[in-house]
Amino acid sequence: MGEVNSNTRKATKGLTTAQINGRLTVGKYHDGGGLGLFLRVDPDGSKFWIQRITLNGKRPELGLGSYPAVSLAQAREAAWKNKQTIRDGKDPRDRKEPQASIPTFREAVDEYLKFKLTEFRNEKHKAQWRSTLETYAFPFVGKKMINAITVTDVLAILQPIWETKTETASRLRGRIENVLSWAKVSGFREGDNPALWKGNLSELLAKPSKIKGEEHQPAISLSDITRWWADLANRDGTGKAAVQFMTLTVARSGEIRGMVWDELEFLDDRRSIEYGCAAIWTIPPTRMKMGRVHRIPLPSQAVNILKSLEPATNSKYVFASSKGSPLSDMTLSALMKRMHQSDLKAGRGYVDAQSKRPAVPHGLRSTFRDWASESGYPREIAEMQLAHKVGSDVERAYMRTDMFAQRAAMMNAWRLFVNGGTDV
Repeated sequence: MGEVNSNTRKATKGLTTAQINGRLTVGKYHDGGGLGLFLRVDPDGSKFWIQRITLNGKRPELGLGSYPAVSLAQAREAAWKNKQTIRDGKDPRDRKEPQASIPTFREAVDEYLKFKLTEFRNEKHKAQWRSTLETYAFPFVGKKMINAITVTDVLAILQPIWETKTETASRLRGRIENVLSWAKVSGFREGDNPALWKGNLSELLAKPSKIKGEEHQPAISLSDITRWWADLANRDGTGKAAVQFMTLTVARSGEIRGMVWDELEFLDDRRSIEYGCAAIWTIPPTRMKMGRVHRIPLPSQAVNILKSLEPATNSKYVFASSKGSPLSDMTLSALMKRMHQSDLKAGRGYVDAQSKRPAVPHGLRSTFRDWASESGYPREIAEMQLAHKVGSDVERAYMRTDMFAQRAAMMNAWRLFVNGGTDV
């Protein structure tokens, strides 16, 4: 791929989505194809489409929107339309769309999703993307013309949930920004994007990281985890094995339930010593929330769980139902509910220390996070194990390691803690 800077202006055969999603340094990247299309990468990691045109002897640059709000295909289409406008003797900057052709926000969402839904990883993600807008945005701006939406409108959508459902609100803001960016590239809007965060909403809303936001999923308290783990060992079924594996890896329920045997690499003695674990589970980006490959070190106890399942499954899925399909999330939730109810009869129960609500599978990740913090492990190592974003976009761009060895040692210590200090 040819990077364009002050020293190099070399055309390429064309950018690819894989290249764009890769680790690009600051600069301009030429798409080739004679459209004058470039991807600009800023120092903060932001990516923007620009088009250099020739008009009346001058070479101005046109902004075509940010990436990934505007896809590679959409940027090329917009650049081609601008070229056609210039061939017709017109200035693309003066292009106006008839008022009648301007869609409502709801209609714009429909049009945007026609192009974008194919990029989503699964049907659940597709449904969630639209559902969030239907629930929170449509009541305010669903019938409003897309070119009439202002910062005031966006604030009206976000403010009611910004401090109570911060994570949801943050995702919602990004989706609104994407739709409005598409509308601008399509010629339906002009000016700045009112849903933009930096230099815009960042001045009007509290930084998400500075507010507690959404309530955490109810977690097993650290004082109960050993007792709960022993109770779990006395249970039966694939659901039990899945919850055990979830505890030892702190992976998400969907990542575990969708695990296939091909994602596992069992290590011999020499490599086990080298990596500090008995096996490596590599989750492909298509199955990860952040869309990145994630490696998880597996201690021998986790491998023993896998080996106990292997002879019994005729499915590609490790934790398979009787029909060969992945276990349902309800199977794991129901198991923990039964454990709570059984322990409740003894006058205790497995409840979250703060909310006093019965613990759920996803809460095991919070239990681990509390333990890691109290045990003095660096925040970035614990967050990396949980497959959370670590650092800024720029920091992540220069990060060359996933701290696998450090995470393997940490997860072995977590295993010992869960087992009450016993080396199983």
